[in-house]
Amino acid sequence: MDKYSRLRQLLEQRQEQHLYRRLRITESPQQPVMQVNGKMMLTFCSNDYLGLANHPEVIKAFQQAANQYGVGSGAAHLVNGHSRLHQQLEEALAEFTKRERALLFSTGYMANLGLVAALAERPDTVYQDRLNHASLLDAALLSSAKRVRYPHNDTQQLAKRLEAQSTGQKLIVTDGVFSMDGDTAPVKALASLAKQHEAWLIVDDAHGLGVLGETGAGLLEAEHLAQEDAVLMGTLGKAFGTAGAFVAGSTDLIEYLIQTARPYIYTTAQPPAIAAASLASLKLIQAESWRREHLKELIQMFRHGAAQLGLALMPSSTAIQPILVGENAKAVAISQQLEQMGMLITAIRPPTVPPNTARLRITLSAAHTQEQVERLLAALNQVVNT
Repeated sequence: MDKYSRLRQLLEQRQEQHLYRRLRITESPQQPVMQVNGKMMLTFCSNDYLGLANHPEVIKAFQQAANQYGVGSGAAHLVNGHSRLHQQLEEALAEFTKRERALLFSTGYMANLGLVAALAERPDTVYQDRLNHASLLDAALLSSAKRVRYPHNDTQQLAKRLEAQSTGQKLIVTDGVFSMDGDTAPVKALASLAKQHEAWLIVDDAHGLGVLGETGAGLLEAEHLAQEDAVLMGTLGKAFGTAGAFVAGSTDLIEYLIQTARPYIYTTAQPPAIAAASLASLKLIQAESWRREHLKELIQMFRHGAAQLGLALMPSSTAIQPILVGENAKAVAISQQLEQMGMLITAIRPPTVPPNTARLRITLSAAHTQEQVERLLAALNQVVNT
């Protein structure tokens, strides 16, 4: 068997198991109604939770910065790629999250790789929630530390594992909002365990930042956890509607990451125009709390309607509202039926989720209307309950 025959065989296996994934081509901005594969679709699968990806003020900031700074940043932050706009965004994010410093990364994946691998070494142990995002799992793998996974949100099992460790540093790593289930980590209990065991607590709040908390600063704000309680990783490509990510924490931590985090040191900085757009998004998040309130209302409306229809919802109070299906083929079939009706909801299958837990991952946005959510419920009733 030549090497390409092996690849074709593996691809065929994925198709037989209903695990094959295909690209869709969009020809419009991120918004509830989009042109996808040449067809207008009502979408419930974007992470643009506050509807800012296509906001006029964000677009204007991007355009003006591109005119002033050009397109590419040209180099890594530590060479000559760190613009005034990057610096302003880092300072604004630190103030927003009530941390001493913030450090920009090009993606959330790279932020997690850089953060965990910088803090964890061979004698250390990284404790991961069983449902953590792939980037966190890969981050621990990239470090030379021992890796231990605990049952989802099970702080008692985590405590037993922490007590059994006798050498090296301890790092507790968790999603804030779990991206495929929509539930949240028990960060207060985790912070207590971290303090008890002198461990680092790292929270990837990619899906909470901008949405949760009194000002939108995320799950750590909602749970009143300060800088000394947890290190925050936040992304800008979801509720902020732009791109990139950051780590927020103490001055000592950020200075250490600047010196040691490989995805930061050896990567070209994101374009300055992205930083300008993110600054504009941050101002909107702070000024327009109605977006978070409207999103909460839509979430409650959807859950109430889904419960009346007997849909198999998962225990989530966030914008991520999965409907558990189970079989891969069935999840794909339902997604395809909805697509034929002009509604885009993707089927999530292993390895993104555990075996036999395929689901429809519905995400709501402040840009959605109540009428659109009603249409969603009517379509689900027609497709899922028939």
